[in-house]
Amino acid sequence: MSVQVFGMAVSRGVAIGRAVLVASSRVDVAHYFVPADRVDHEIGRLRHARDAVAAELSALKRDLPADVPHELAALLDVHLMMLHDESLSEATKTWMRERRYNAEWALSAQLEVLARQFDDMEDAYLRERKADLEQVVERVLRQLTLDPGAAPSPALPEPTGSEPLVLVANDVAPADMMQFKRSVFTGFVTDVGGRTSHTAIVARSLDIPAVVGAREASRMIRQDDLLVIDGDAGVVIVNPSPIVLEEYRFRQQQSELERARLNRLRHTPAVTLDGQAVELLANIESPGDAQAAVAAGAVGVGLFRSEFLFMNRGGNLPGEEEQFEAYREAVLAMQGLPVTIRTVDIGADKPIDRLSSQEQRHENGLNPALGLRAIRWSLSEPAMFRQQLRAILRASAFGKVRILIPMVAHIGEMRAIFEALGRARQQLDDAGRSYGPVEVGAMIEVPAAAIAIDRFLDYFDFVSLGTNDLIQYTLAIDRADDAVAHLYDPWHPAVLHLLHHTISRALAHGRGVSVCGEMAGDPQFTELLLAMGLRSLSMHPARISSIKQKLLRADTRQLQGMLPRVLGADMPCEAMKLALAEAARTVS
Repeated sequence: MSVQVFGMAVSRGVAIGRAVLVASSRVDVAHYFVPADRVDHEIGRLRHARDAVAAELSALKRDLPADVPHELAALLDVHLMMLHDESLSEATKTWMRERRYNAEWALSAQLEVLARQFDDMEDAYLRERKADLEQVVERVLRQLTLDPGAAPSPALPEPTGSEPLVLVANDVAPADMMQFKRSVFTGFVTDVGGRTSHTAIVARSLDIPAVVGAREASRMIRQDDLLVIDGDAGVVIVNPSPIVLEEYRFRQQQSELERARLNRLRHTPAVTLDGQAVELLANIESPGDAQAAVAAGAVGVGLFRSEFLFMNRGGNLPGEEEQFEAYREAVLAMQGLPVTIRTVDIGADKPIDRLSSQEQRHENGLNPALGLRAIRWSLSEPAMFRQQLRAILRASAFGKVRILIPMVAHIGEMRAIFEALGRARQQLDDAGRSYGPVEVGAMIEVPAAAIAIDRFLDYFDFVSLGTNDLIQYTLAIDRADDAVAHLYDPWHPAVLHLLHHTISRALAHGRGVSVCGEMAGDPQFTELLLAMGLRSLSMHPARISSIKQKLLRADTRQLQGMLPRVLGADMPCEAMKLALAEAARTVS
């Protein structure tokens, strides 16, 4: 029977595919695909873990004191029986052979299937056995985490199959998103999240449909259910009827035709109707993304998110040489175009393994978005910060490189940043290593920085507006919390005034200014940002063509005339739509 699940539309388009559930567990598990020639190795890992748990349970039973009730021994027998049951072991192997899931993921997927079967049982006693199954599986998962063969390769191939897949989860960690971003998934559905949650940002950047904040989606949807994700309406249709499925297949074809049409613009110069050149840059997470940026027509990298080099590594963080090689690879791939590398921006929704006792004390902070993150974390680890600065400086010998500092808010931080940069240069001089000139910029994502922008411009060569966090902090909205996601409003008058103030002051000082947050890649804000005087936007490569289409049709002189009306309105979004409609009628 067809069922509809409603959530928040965060990435447009239609996706059709079989559901792949990433189940929540008390044990954190890795999710990645394995190459065909390593499937047998993964099955061996699973068998080894199962045998270890069986030996553990047998030893527990053997060592039970004589006065322990026989029910406990019987319970251990039940666990042993479940451990060897074919509905668990053989079906888990099927996930591994057919989908090429790693052992942990396959076991979690099969647990989800069996748990649903237990939930559907009429007998209350049998339903309660689900808890036993969960305990058995978690024992196996813990054994698998002890296996050194579990670490995924960063360049694992993807499984091949006839049907597209759709990812369904309570939430998806950023590290897992990095594993999934080049995978077979054609859409995402999550129980939690808002428009700027990490899952939503990655889905938009990949230009694939997504619905977040769908509450009970991961409980209502079963493994291998056929799903339709309507990314325009924020609806997920589970097991649609043939008529509904055919309608969405037609819509999907139309979307693909539109993408192909936009793709033809990738090498067209980004110039408005009145001759204003606009710089369209790319946001990337890894050196391999640089090629996609060039292919999409980007004229540089406006944001290299270096923190993704630090994530999903089990505490084995990259050293100076590894970072240098990654930055140099990106610089060379951009073929002389500028590359802006942001220093590591960890914390909040992008954690890495803690490195010091000081950070450990902050791990359970009540509000990580306001805690030790971004430049605050880097300054608390001065040796590591200088290590990253040295790697970036060394890469600057191979092309035009700029350094971008996230979440700067205090004058004292600025002084500490430039002191660290000076020491990094001195260390390279002492070691006889070459480096080139770099400009240093600040991310404007804290209201204090936007308000005091003139002081910041005394220190920095350029600024880049991180609109995701700027909106979050201006409106006191946790952008990852679906309970308040509806209050996250980029059109809020206070947000627009901070944007306009920052852009206008940077231009008055003769400093470069760009937007690298989600607003840059959202076509509904293109005219507004152009009206404010912005001429540099950085976004995921997949968004460049659609933004270019928008600005090719824009007249900045006309847009600037609308700006006072929009900034003075109680409902700026409606005022902008009305002004654009009136301008269109005048032209026609």
